[in-house]
Amino acid sequence: MRLDALETIVIAPPAPGWGGRYWIVVKLTTACGIAGYGEVYAAAVGPAAMRAVIDDVFARHMAGHNPAGVERMFRRVYASGFTGRPDPTVMGAFSGLEIACWDILGKALDRPVHALIGGAVDDRLRAYTYLYPGPGDSAAAFWTDPAAQSAAAAARVAEGWTAVKFDPAGPYTIRGGHQPAMTDLALSEAFCRDIRAAIGDRADMLFGTHGQFTADGAIRLGRRLEPYDPLWFEEPVPPDDPAAMARVARAVRIPVAAGERLTTLAEFAALLRAGAAGIVQPATGRAGGIWQTKKIATLAEAFGAQIAPHLYAGPVEWAANCHVAATCPNLLMVETIDTPFHRALIGGTIAVADGFVALPAGPGLGIAFDEALALAHPFEGDRLHLEMQEDPCRYDRPNAFAGGAAPDR
Repeated sequence: MRLDALETIVIAPPAPGWGGRYWIVVKLTTACGIAGYGEVYAAAVGPAAMRAVIDDVFARHMAGHNPAGVERMFRRVYASGFTGRPDPTVMGAFSGLEIACWDILGKALDRPVHALIGGAVDDRLRAYTYLYPGPGDSAAAFWTDPAAQSAAAAARVAEGWTAVKFDPAGPYTIRGGHQPAMTDLALSEAFCRDIRAAIGDRADMLFGTHGQFTADGAIRLGRRLEPYDPLWFEEPVPPDDPAAMARVARAVRIPVAAGERLTTLAEFAALLRAGAAGIVQPATGRAGGIWQTKKIATLAEAFGAQIAPHLYAGPVEWAANCHVAATCPNLLMVETIDTPFHRALIGGTIAVADGFVALPAGPGLGIAFDEALALAHPFEGDRLHLEMQEDPCRYDRPNAFAGGAAPDR
């Protein structure tokens, strides 16, 4: 069995765009005609340039090789160009291609991917969701409205979700860490107070940030949130500073979660060695693919840390996350984005029910990827999947952060 052909599809999810401005799905086909799908999450360049990176990684390191050789292919890519260190864009390209290899292998063996990497520990996975505006909410006002998000939290918990995430702490910018504004501190505390009052002890609160604070600023914020007992304080400082993250972890009585922007075992090892996070959040489409993410989970297990795979992408990466998660005794939960388009793109083959994901059972990733639907929603813009704010944090008026929304193309 040899890898023969590659197709890359860049999909623009319909409004409101939960999961980002576009999703990059790759399709690999073997010389004997078996097709597998993967998803690329990491990219610091636009879709046209990323397509060229994916083509180059495939042609240079994978074409003509057996899809079972994921370790050797990973080493080729990791060492490419005399680097031997994590490169998020190149590793993002490989991650999607590697996921597709596992989909091929599972289909060839008529086995689900989780059965090929250690077997399932549980038959269903605890899931969590972000709080998103509903039909009656103002899309602009929702992100800074504790009452609206408290109502959304209560509705999600009534549906069976046992954890909800929100991130009212202000903008993340190109300028690195900053001190939170007093208005951001007050708003963050109000969110935690009101959401806790709305859901009581029926579900966990997950407090999201995006690496926007200095360690001192994050500690100030974390101490304001402690009385409301969030399950985690997510990526409170920039991801390239595990020592600062460790300072926060030591000073704040909320578990620190981190890792959505890290790639490969090397970067997660630095995070864990520093004692910077008790919960790691690899994104399979960025971290190096399924095998590398499984290694990260095992390393975290040895450090007494739990794993909560990150998702801000499409349902192919979600499927890959679920297969890895199913094999991890240290799984905490999986992130989920449950929209009609996410479900339709994989034919409803993996779904959330009562806040849990049933174990994928079909061969490979176990999804029925709808290629015609994907091609009917091409991305034609020139902006990035997610973008950092260029303007600094404001201290003279309230900051407004529009969540992870991508309202324009």
